[in-house]
Order: sequence, then structure tokens, then C-alpha cells
Amino acid sequence: MPSTSETRAADAETLVERQGALGRIRLNRPKALNSLTLQMVCDIEAALDNFERDPFIAAVLVTGEGERGLCAGGDIRAIYDGGKAGSDAPTTFWREEYTLNARIGPYPKPYIVIMDGIVMGGGVGISVYGSHRIVTERTRFAMPETGIGFFPDVGASWFLTRQASELGTYVGLTGEPLGAADAILVGLADVFVRSERLDALIAALASLPADSSSEQISTTIAGFSDVPPAGVLEPHQRIIDRLFAFDTIEEIFAALRADDSPFAKKLLAILSTKSPLSLTVTLRLLRFGRKTETLEECLEREFSATAAVLRSHDFYEGVRAAVIDKDRNPQWRPARLADVTAADIDAYFQPSAHPLFAAKIKEGSPT
Repeated sequence: MPSTSETRAADAETLVERQGALGRIRLNRPKALNSLTLQMVCDIEAALDNFERDPFIAAVLVTGEGERGLCAGGDIRAIYDGGKAGSDAPTTFWREEYTLNARIGPYPKPYIVIMDGIVMGGGVGISVYGSHRIVTERTRFAMPETGIGFFPDVGASWFLTRQASELGTYVGLTGEPLGAADAILVGLADVFVRSERLDALIAALASLPADSSSEQISTTIAGFSDVPPAGVLEPHQRIIDRLFAFDTIEEIFAALRADDSPFAKKLLAILSTKSPLSLTVTLRLLRFGRKTETLEECLEREFSATAAVLRSHDFYEGVRAAVIDKDRNPQWRPARLADVTAADIDAYFQPSAHPLFAAKIKEGSPT
């Protein structure tokens, strides 16, 4: 029988431990696809603090427990319930989550994440800023928020706009899942490792010296890497770049309708199921993000927009249809793009009274 303390550790939402030279962070809500709670975000922050100070830790490794995925996102049901009740809990969660997202990129030790299985929303936020981002043949990467009356957040208006192409626009608007090759193509992952080699890779990383450099870790990972199975986006990149190059959703829909290809017809059908207001807000965030110089500015803008999410009809209706009743039949309001007003959109672009990164945001940045 395990001791009481071991049982409590095994039942924790986040398992934090040292394995050789690795500081391990294991998301431990497998029945909920490791969806993030506020406690998990705080656990990750505390673990990063401790591992940063530990001279025997060469790198941090983030993984998800269970066979289904790293993390399916934030606990959207908890946000729904908190918003309905008028609680501060959703805003507190986003504040802590976005602060964590901003910390990962500049973290002083290598931050390795294994993006095996489902990686969505908040799971993307704890992955995409890592220094070593590993995908497998089971990876299903997506930002599906426009389908629940929300917008791609956790800095999506930053990481989906660093490409020279319109692939990020496609990912943010359609919510379509990406496999390993496509995630690498869009610049959201680095290396493909087959899932059966993950245990051996982790053991090899754990056996490295504590003073190993990022280059040594890259070399170790490369020794287990392979060529990923072919993706679906590369053959369609030119048409995506052409159809998603516009600055309004109306123009994108018009381009899709004018295109006779099966791919364009498929995309038109997908976008037609999304919240018209969410599509409009998402595209505006992405276009602002393209002109923005720092991740913190994008996160700040997204954080401000969450206040409007909690007041919106479409968020609660989208979660109802997808998570609560599961009828997959949301009744968006407004139901048509033509009925989305400037006032509807402007509500998402009001500065926050309590900004996240006030000291880091330059005056005059777009809001």
C-alpha cells in the first residue's frame, strides 16, 4: 500500500518531481483530458520557480498523464459556471494563465514539452512558447474557440501571426486540428518523435548532466526524431494564402464562395458553423497581432477581450451546445455576419481596468 502522502501526490492535479536532470511537470486530470484549472496553473508556476533555482535541474519537461492528450485547454465548464454566477474566478484564471504563458518563452532553462495526443487552447498556451516542442503521430493540435463563441487566446494573436503565410489565420478561424507535420509547418512545433520512443527519449534526457546546454538537449532529442507522416496543409498553402489574405470576414467568405475548388467549399462549410461575432473578433485580433511587437501586448489585448466574452450570449450558447447539452446546434446571436455591428465588435476592444503587464506595454500600441 502506498503511504498517505504518496496517495495524495498521485491524486494531485499536477505531479511535480525530479527525474535525473529533468524537472518534470505532469498534468494529472486524464479523465478531463488534463484540462487546466487555476490550481494547475499555480502548480506549474511554483514548479518553474523551484526548478529555476535548482542547480541539479538541466531542463523542465511538461507532459500529460493518460493516453488521450497533453491538455485539451482550460476547464471551460468551470469558466462557464463562474461566468454565469458572476464570479471573479474566470478572470482570475485567465490572469494567472496568461501570466504563465508569457513566462515560458524567456524561461532561463530549456522548456521541453511533449505534445502527444490532444493539444488545444490552454494546452497550446503551455506548449507553443517552449524551447523544445515535440509532436507525435497522435498529435491533434487545435485552437477551436470560434466554435464555442470565444476567440483563440493564450497569445494566439501572437503565435498565429509570426508566419509569412496565412496559415495562422486559417488555424485561428477554422479551428481545424493539425497533425504533427502541419503543426511543424505552421511553426507551432519543432520535432517529430514516434510515441513508442517517448519513454526512451525521456530516460535519455534525464540522464544528461545537470549543466547540459540547450544545444545538447536538442542533439539528444534529434537522436530520437523522425520524419513525420505527410500533413494536409502544404498542398493547399497557396489557396489558403489567397483566400485568407483579407482583413474582413466578409471578404474571406466572398473569396471562398467565388472559389470552385472542393477545398474552398469545405472551408466555407466549416466557417459557416462558427459564431459570426467570434470570427469577426478573431480576425481583428489576428490583424492587430500581426502589427504588434511583443507577446505581452497581444496577451493584454486578449485579456481585455475576455471581459466581453463573459458578457456575451455566444460564449454561453457555444459551451451549452458543445459541452453541456452536446446537441452541437448553437444558436448564435447575431446569426448572420451581416448583422454583426460595430458596437458588438468594439465591446471586445476596450482597455482593461486592471492590465496584466502595464509596465511592459508601450504607449500607443493598438488596442
